[in-house]
Amino acid sequence: MIVTASIIFFFCSSLRHALFQSTAFELGIYDQIVYLISQGKPPISSFLNIHHMGNHAAWVMYFIALFYRIYPSVHWLLLIQAISLALGAWPTWGLARQAGLNRSLSLTMAVVYLLYPVVFNINLFDFHPEVMALPVFLGAILAAKLNKTGWFCLAVIWILGCKDALALTVAAMGVWLFFYEKKRLYGVIALFAGVGWFIIVVQGIIPYFKAGVGPGGVGRYSYLGNSVLEIIVNLVLKPRLVLDNFFSWKTLEYITLFLSPVVWWLSPRHLAPFVSALPALVKNILSEIDAQRDLIHQYSIPIVPFLIVAMISSLAHSEEYLGKWVLNIWQTHKTINFSLIQQKKIICKLILTWSFISFLCLAKFGYFWSIYIQETDTWTANHLAINLIQMTQGSVLTTANLAPHVTHRTVVKFTNVDAPPPDLTKFDYILLNVRHPGWKSNHQFAQSLVNQLQNLPQFQLKFNRDDVYLFEKINPFYP
Repeated sequence: MIVTASIIFFFCSSLRHALFQSTAFELGIYDQIVYLISQGKPPISSFLNIHHMGNHAAWVMYFIALFYRIYPSVHWLLLIQAISLALGAWPTWGLARQAGLNRSLSLTMAVVYLLYPVVFNINLFDFHPEVMALPVFLGAILAAKLNKTGWFCLAVIWILGCKDALALTVAAMGVWLFFYEKKRLYGVIALFAGVGWFIIVVQGIIPYFKAGVGPGGVGRYSYLGNSVLEIIVNLVLKPRLVLDNFFSWKTLEYITLFLSPVVWWLSPRHLAPFVSALPALVKNILSEIDAQRDLIHQYSIPIVPFLIVAMISSLAHSEEYLGKWVLNIWQTHKTINFSLIQQKKIICKLILTWSFISFLCLAKFGYFWSIYIQETDTWTANHLAINLIQMTQGSVLTTANLAPHVTHRTVVKFTNVDAPPPDLTKFDYILLNVRHPGWKSNHQFAQSLVNQLQNLPQFQLKFNRDDVYLFEKINPFYP
């Protein structure tokens, strides 16, 4: 199942990338910094204009650069993401077995994880280091339950290296393990590691690499304050601001869609694992960015492991199993008495059926024959133009959708109508798709750049087909 899921995930994300649907944010960012690390160059993202460690302090990307040493390709990131997401089925199965579920229910839980819409959708949305923490979170929980201290510590260290914000989830996991699971040692380790790393990152690493500027995500909570400390204080002193966001239609919609694939199998008495998910859940609800409250983007990753654990706990501790009300209705109409084994088999079928229905309704596989094929009319032209500059190291200005295909260089920027390039002559190549100008751009802006370049003596038109234009600087040292 894991191998099959990995292949499907990798094929889907690679196809999306091949259709020029990946963007500079985030695939372009991480492909560039990993490439630069592999070449022994400073990993400074030209999209963000900051050192990689000043972004989210995701030091695990230095390990990923080893694969780029073998052969530099963005598909390493897509493959690692696909395998990471699929691997979550393994500890899910292990947690189910450890909780006392039989083989059928344990395998069912593994399928539920793989069919969970967020898992599939995240795989499609470019690349994010925190996907490598998803299976490790499940593994850390399993290690704690099996009293494997060494493995638990290694898992926590890896998770902390995937993204700065995951430190809060690790700390919350420590609270859950200490008070609810009675795993005192593991709770203390997670709590102190999470809080300690969060302070180090927020107060030390990120400001150091960003010249004193704090974490970028703070701007998403501007109504609560301008710094992490100020936000924390206002969360306590201004509860009305918090409650207004919690009790809103957007929050209700987010929670409903997120829980719908497993809601029938959750017991209110066994939701303690959600304590670990509270930091991520609260951040998503309070954010001014709607993308944090959907099933497409990566922001719900830290919630998924604990949702799975809550479902396993509900099934393991419910004597007659959740969903028994369905069996009662069945028995009422069929006048058949089922044995416990038969009940479990029916529950497996019900869970799998509902998971499959949820996947069909909420997974974004339909994008492949709708959104993702809207720009195929310039696919050939895009490829021909990219091939002319792909093997060079010159600086490039291009659209957000084409940027991830030319990021193996020190400088690459994408066109942004809100931040036009002040000096086009700083680039060696400028690649524009006027028909499909990409994210943060529009047709008028792209056409204005083409008109401007045609009047600049420093550039010559090297390629022009299907509204795709490639301009090359005639002389890099042109005054």
